[in-house]
Amino acid sequence: MVSTVKDVAKKAKVSPSTVSRVINDHPSISIETKQRVRKIMDEMGYFPNVTARNLGKQRANSFGVILPPLDSRERLGNPLYLELLNAVNETAAEFQITTAVASANNSETLLENVTRMHRQKQVDGFILAYSEKDDPVAEYLYQNQVPFTLIGRPPKREADIVYVDNDNQLLGKQATEYLIDKGHKNILFVSNVNQEVIFFERYFGYQEAMMLKGYPTHSPLAMLQPEDYTQFPEVIKETGATALVVIDDIFALRMIQLATLHGYKVPDDLSVISFNNSIFATLVHPYLTTIDIDISDLGRLGTQKLMEQIDQKQSSGVQLVVPHHLIQRETVRTI
Repeated sequence: MVSTVKDVAKKAKVSPSTVSRVINDHPSISIETKQRVRKIMDEMGYFPNVTARNLGKQRANSFGVILPPLDSRERLGNPLYLELLNAVNETAAEFQITTAVASANNSETLLENVTRMHRQKQVDGFILAYSEKDDPVAEYLYQNQVPFTLIGRPPKREADIVYVDNDNQLLGKQATEYLIDKGHKNILFVSNVNQEVIFFERYFGYQEAMMLKGYPTHSPLAMLQPEDYTQFPEVIKETGATALVVIDDIFALRMIQLATLHGYKVPDDLSVISFNNSIFATLVHPYLTTIDIDISDLGRLGTQKLMEQIDQKQSSGVQLVVPHHLIQRETVRTI
């Protein structure tokens, strides 16, 4: 037989109204009582009528996770977003809500998907998993006062937008300092994006480290078009670069392949350091020297901040300095 609220209340020795308050996570019920009643609900196989409950609360009991436009193979296969989604889903389950994913291969279609999810009330809010200059999706969410948490530092309205972030400028600085400590003086910053806030922050960190040592800084080597790849050997020769700071692991592997194609050995001729410590860092030799960043913390805290907004609690942005450490492998040599 299917268990009811009254059955749960009887076994838990509380009133049916208390069980209902536990289901709705009412603040008047103690944490101990909530844990005890929820344990009994699990034991009895009781599942609340979520649809009826949400109609009463005018809630979808779900939120969306917006991935960046999947307009490149690097973005499409980036395990960073899977790790983030896993952390978000685990945290959302603690609030007894579900998640949906909004994705597309360009920003226009992505905006259409997000707009539809919002206007059809499919979700109560969003986690925006990227921060990009002049992003129409972020602008839509802000202008329509949709509850959302941004993963990354916003390019504007920092005082108005709830966000969680790494200290990416510090990460760019420390990656560059590691190369400097290994004797490198001519270092390039390389990226396959040039509009994301993370690009600017990590590049600024690179500049800071180089300037503090009195070493020459170079314009970022933005690999956006096919001709950028063909000019790579000329840039290395002109700058005399002996090391690269690359925006993330996946693109670092592509840069290692490009260097090899043009006769440069890594790390004998070019040292490479990147970020994320993804699964790709140890798939092929040489194993990648990279900075390990715990993206799970961003997903967890981002979900908590979104729930504060959905529950109409006071919430503010925070810059989360995630503990990180450098993984020394095989792509950096000492000069």
